Amino acid sequence: MNDTATGPSSSDLEALAGYAAVLADGIELAIGPWVERSVESVCASAGVMVTGNLRQKARAAGAEATAEIAPQVRTLLLLDIDEQRGGPLELLRQAVRWPTEVLSDAGVPEVNRDESAKVMFPADLYDLTPGSFRDIDSSLHEPGLVWGAAKAHVRLARRRAMDAS
Repeated sequence: MNDTATGPSSSDLEALAGYAAVLADGIELAIGPWVERSVESVCASAGVMVTGNLRQKARAAGAEATAEIAPQVRTLLLLDIDEQRGGPLELLRQAVRWPTEVLSDAGVPEVNRDESAKVMFPADLYDLTPGSFRDIDSSLHEPGLVWGAAKAHVRLARRRAMDAS
């Protein structure tokens, strides 16, 4: 338990860092398979056969997405919460570009999207933008919730300390 006059305790901050590391590790493991599943799912819905070549391109795209997005997520989660100018899910949403490129290059038709999705995510031609960590992989749901709760706890402790002073 922390003293609200002094803000979050060192154990609160250590716990948050641990939860952030678990989330970052999980995200790193999940990005590539998510890209591959996204390509396969959209192809299946469109009636497009997933060939070995298309699978290989999806796997390569997944590796590229992981190489670019995972370090950004880890860097963000290493920052103090007051320095974070976005969240890890926002960074994950940028990974839509990789399955989109594979699908577009393969000539898979775009999907019908509602107008708000078109406005919010104009480059997401296949409606792949994750709404939650679970949309990337179900294994990210709990680490995402725990990290978010720990972040909120630290932020609230800081706010209370500021209000008490």
